[in-house]
Amino acid sequence: MDKALLSKTAAAMVARGKGVLAADESSGTCEKRFKSVNVECTEETRRTYRGLLFTTPGAEQYLSGVILFDETLRQKTNDGVLFPEYLAKKGILPGIKVDKGAMDLALCPGEKVTEGLDGLRGRLADYFKLGARFAKWRAVITIGAGIPSHACLYANAHALARYAALCQEASVVPMIEPEVLLDGDHTVERCEEVTEAALRATYAAMAAHNVSVEHLILKTSMVVSGKDCPRQAPVDEVAERTLRVLKRTVPAAQPGIVFLSGGQTDVAATAHLNAMSAMKGLPWPLTFSYSRALQNPALKAWRGLASNASAAQRAFHHRAQMNGLAAQGKWKPELEKQAA
Repeated sequence: MDKALLSKTAAAMVARGKGVLAADESSGTCEKRFKSVNVECTEETRRTYRGLLFTTPGAEQYLSGVILFDETLRQKTNDGVLFPEYLAKKGILPGIKVDKGAMDLALCPGEKVTEGLDGLRGRLADYFKLGARFAKWRAVITIGAGIPSHACLYANAHALARYAALCQEASVVPMIEPEVLLDGDHTVERCEEVTEAALRATYAAMAAHNVSVEHLILKTSMVVSGKDCPRQAPVDEVAERTLRVLKRTVPAAQPGIVFLSGGQTDVAATAHLNAMSAMKGLPWPLTFSYSRALQNPALKAWRGLASNASAAQRAFHHRAQMNGLAAQGKWKPELEKQAA
């Protein structure tokens, strides 16, 4: 466990005005997104698309890191440079998704637990050699009638803690992601309650497994209304409730917090981040780790055509820039109109 390297990596991940691109979609998730723009999902089209994002001119101004999928970690640019090496040369930290996905949790209908601990120590050693300096593990918490259960919260917290300990042992910064899903008709009050419970369980498990919070990054969902809830909480309320939960549960010693977009629209995710980042006196820096909220405009502009590559990169650069500003509390809605 190289504490100096872990500290350096964690600080770089939450550098001011920069965030993390989540480009770690599984092949199945990638296929769904490609289908939406009528692009065949093959290893080559995935390489081409992700390479387009990574080689966007100036992206390094707004990106501190990129979470890669195992396949992508081993792929190369059109010039034959491995993606991790290419990103590192641009000053962007390569990261790696290491979990094996959410599976049904036994005796807990409608709930999931994330798997992938078997063999993780060896995989982390390999990933470190390939250039990965941080990792990500996602847990999925569903809000519904009578759920999440105590069993679900603690099974996922336990897995997150075991993963985090193995990462730190390997000198890889663990990004822990206990995501409370947007799906459902639950109120924002219910989301706040569940988010706090999930984070309390997560940090209790971290302490039980001797995980160093000084070398840990939290990737968290925001406290928002369920997507089918008749009342959608406004931006300021989302910011207030989210920060209240984080202040109650996340140790001040932690280097920083990144947010996932979780199905929000591109601009909504930016607006929420901006409102929170504008708050004074927070114990940790806040920034983004978005997937769809960074990639959607680029994917729609690209549509699998080489002739659209420049337009796709401009769209991606714009979203990265907007979120870089939002991470500093400097974003304004009119900036979106100016670019339109």
